[in-house]
Amino acid sequence: MFFKFLLLQVKTATRSTIWQKNLAINVLLGVFLLILAVNLLMIGLYIDQIMNQLLPHQDHYRFFNGLILYYLLGDILIRFLAQSLPTLFVESFQHLPISKGTIIRYMIGRTVADAFNFLPLFIFIPVTFTIVIPQEGSLSGSLWLITLIILILSNNFLAIYLKRLLGVKPLVAGSLALLFILLVFLDHFNLISLMGLSTKIFGYFTHNYLSILVPFAWFIFTFWLQYHFLSEHFYTDEVQKKKPEQIRITKDSSFLKSIGLTGSLILLEFRLFHRNKRTQTLFYTWPIILLYGLYFYSFKESYSQEGLLILVGMMITSGMMVNYGIYTFGYESSYFDGLLTKNIDFTNYIRGKFYIILLISTVSFLLTIPYFFYGIKILLINIVMYFYNIGVLSFALLYFATFNKKRIDLKRGALFNYQGMGASNWLSMIPAFIVPYLIYVLFKHVGYPHWGIAFIGFLGISGLIFSKVLIGLIAKNLHKQKYIMAKNFRER
Repeated sequence: MFFKFLLLQVKTATRSTIWQKNLAINVLLGVFLLILAVNLLMIGLYIDQIMNQLLPHQDHYRFFNGLILYYLLGDILIRFLAQSLPTLFVESFQHLPISKGTIIRYMIGRTVADAFNFLPLFIFIPVTFTIVIPQEGSLSGSLWLITLIILILSNNFLAIYLKRLLGVKPLVAGSLALLFILLVFLDHFNLISLMGLSTKIFGYFTHNYLSILVPFAWFIFTFWLQYHFLSEHFYTDEVQKKKPEQIRITKDSSFLKSIGLTGSLILLEFRLFHRNKRTQTLFYTWPIILLYGLYFYSFKESYSQEGLLILVGMMITSGMMVNYGIYTFGYESSYFDGLLTKNIDFTNYIRGKFYIILLISTVSFLLTIPYFFYGIKILLINIVMYFYNIGVLSFALLYFATFNKKRIDLKRGALFNYQGMGASNWLSMIPAFIVPYLIYVLFKHVGYPHWGIAFIGFLGISGLIFSKVLIGLIAKNLHKQKYIMAKNFRER
């Protein structure tokens, strides 16, 4: 039955019109994965020689054991953000004499063929034969590799379970994410040593043969988590049973209703973000964008390079804002025609978008304030970039977004998904990153670098002062482009 399901899904995919449009992208993606696999294999084959040059006095076997826990935690995070959920049109089979368990086992089993499960083996298998077996023996080396394979598959099941759990119990999934972030912070500030813990755990697994039962039990448990979840949410009405309660919660927003049409449009935008996979994925990437500064500011050499501090400050304070702004009309492509049938004042419509961008940028800035502990200069630069974001970049993003004519399917995730990406999106990167950096470089060239930073902030404040005029210009351009946008949004 497994192969019958697989054949049906292959036929469904190849007969779809989307398959024809995305064929070139799929071929390029396949070539990229092939190149990546070859590069990983070369690294795995020559890793022993590389390690001899980089770490000549290091025990290579213990070093790799110390990195495994980092890899497994990072693997879960990457899978959670990038790995797609296994789908099957369950409704087509529910009325047929096919057991629920058969369908569920197929949905779980087909995830084993994911690239995330195979790519690490191009390094781990050569490492087993070049480092582990020569030092620990064939039996211990084989157990080491089998343990890693079991844990990789367990990560596969766990990450997919967490993604499914997020839609039903977001607090549970959010708590696990906070636990992951806490572990990273504790390790970063040397309160715990994940490398030392990893070395002990996997060294024990290698030398105690019965200990392989522990990762095997974990594998069975993660498989059971998925199976139990899908079994409880097998029918459509079970998956959607909490939606009425969520809708009532979002309706009760007296403040947004009190500011008229603009508030209603903001409320509509919040609902769109809450209910769709593409927009939800953006919120998952938000912590990663904010934590980028934790890595960069850890290098003391970066304090003296104000140009790089400007770029990093721009990235962490505007990353989420840019992701929203460049696609803001594309997110509404499925019902853009409906918006045009309403008597909507485009000025209020754009003002609502601006307020959302203002809120996103403000929250991002507030969350970056703790970087003050790395130095007062970082805080001052981030304040300047915040004003530039809300006074210049916000209007630039909305203006370029009026030229975006690409439809977006909100049911698909955001990572590795280039749907909706057009020339206007790339052009919007100029005011986002190139313009502030060039301003600083020009002032630095004439000997006044600090005046360059001040001028960037001045532009932001000036943009806020003339916000009504800028919103009016964007609304006027949207009025010119609306029918062209609507026509292109209808293309599937």
